[in-house]
Amino acid sequence: MNEVRRVVEEAFGLGESPRWHDDEQALYWVDIYRPSIERLDPATGARRTFPMAERIGCFSFCTDGRVIAGMQSGIAFVELESGAMERLFDLEPDNPEARFNDGRCDPWGRFWVGSLVETMDRRTNALFRYDADGTCREMVGDLICPNGLAFSPDGSILYHSDSRQEHVWAWDLDGASGDISNRRLFIDFDGREGRPDGAAVDAEGYYWICCIGAWHVRRYAPDGTIDRVVGVPVQRPTACAFGGPGLDTLYVTSATLPLPEDALAVQPLAGSVFAVDVGVKGLAEPRFHLTNSLENDHGT
Repeated sequence: MNEVRRVVEEAFGLGESPRWHDDEQALYWVDIYRPSIERLDPATGARRTFPMAERIGCFSFCTDGRVIAGMQSGIAFVELESGAMERLFDLEPDNPEARFNDGRCDPWGRFWVGSLVETMDRRTNALFRYDADGTCREMVGDLICPNGLAFSPDGSILYHSDSRQEHVWAWDLDGASGDISNRRLFIDFDGREGRPDGAAVDAEGYYWICCIGAWHVRRYAPDGTIDRVVGVPVQRPTACAFGGPGLDTLYVTSATLPLPEDALAVQPLAGSVFAVDVGVKGLAEPRFHLTNSLENDHGT
């Protein structure tokens, strides 16, 4: 049985978007409503908090040391030390309920990110792709709560979910153009087993997804069958990422929101960050390319 270790004891409201930084050997993640980007050095336990100017749903590292982030107002470059933002794409500037949610870079360094409206009651949201040339394209529409974005090891398959529609889809991804095609249902969730949230793909091409509301993380084979279920001591695991020196540790963020007091009383670890040695290696997290180079570098 996989041992689940609590590596950050602080209770975050909505921890999300864990990302491993290979050069620093450090884990980063966000707390959407604090709002902040958080950092942990697992070797020393040292922690840092980088306050954000507005809600932040996700981010990816850039090749120049900044991050590219999906935020409340849109997509922006952020310099962590100063907090300086360079706005790149406006989402819905007149709608305070709109924000970006889950997202990451593909192996060619393009940033994919999904939008949502906080009420999450209508299919008005989309999955976008932001390219190094400054263009932002809507790639998938008719979504409520885009989530679970991940890519196969060779970059040929894009996975994403809609937490409220309770599906995970797979698409064929053309690396040269960034176009997607051949949409098919990958996982059909049963709401009694939680909803699909943040995800990651390992080096063997298996898809790991946090089942929010269900106290566990699942590993799915490329054919969509369940390979493994890893229980966690919290009801709302939110997102996962591989890290550690060998990329063989699965880090899992979690949330306290919107749990009532009686639910929190029976899960004192809610909102913490966990680590699980799962016996399989993950993939290096790709970085956003500031040029139009389409070299598939898997994070270098």
